[in-house]
Amino acid sequence: MFSVNLQNTSYSVEKSKDQTLVNQNLLEWDIKWIDEKTVHLIKGNQSIDAELLGLDFETKTIQIRLGYKTATLQLKDRFDLLLDRMGMNSAGTGNVKEIKAPMPGLILDLKVKPGDQVKKGDVVLILEAMKMENIIKAPGDGTVKDVKVSLKQSVEKNQVLIQF
Repeated sequence: MFSVNLQNTSYSVEKSKDQTLVNQNLLEWDIKWIDEKTVHLIKGNQSIDAELLGLDFETKTIQIRLGYKTATLQLKDRFDLLLDRMGMNSAGTGNVKEIKAPMPGLILDLKVKPGDQVKKGDVVLILEAMKMENIIKAPGDGTVKDVKVSLKQSVEKNQVLIQF
């Protein structure tokens, strides 16, 4: 299962070998691949060509041309959807405001202090949860404004840990 966001509308997509469901409804389109970037779609008595214009693996976006219009699709796979449910949404990593606890736990190590510059992917703290160490990384570039927790402090899910 994955999710597609088109023009601020989210669609749930489930694909199996035999069928594709969009928002739990069977997708009843005839699809014919013209080449590796172009597909011909037929629904009822309407037909349209769709062409892949661009693909960005890092942001998981696809730019397509449908007929004479272009559209950008934002894709989320099952792991992205799980991170959303855990409160660890990585979308919009441009301006990071804060990092929240993805789960209840205990702060084992703090790697940053106010004033530190962090880059996307830098380790900012280690959170112990259910006897496992979870490395919490910066979801984007920024300057640490405030560290809201201390060593050995217990935290709850969605509690603000670090502000940028």
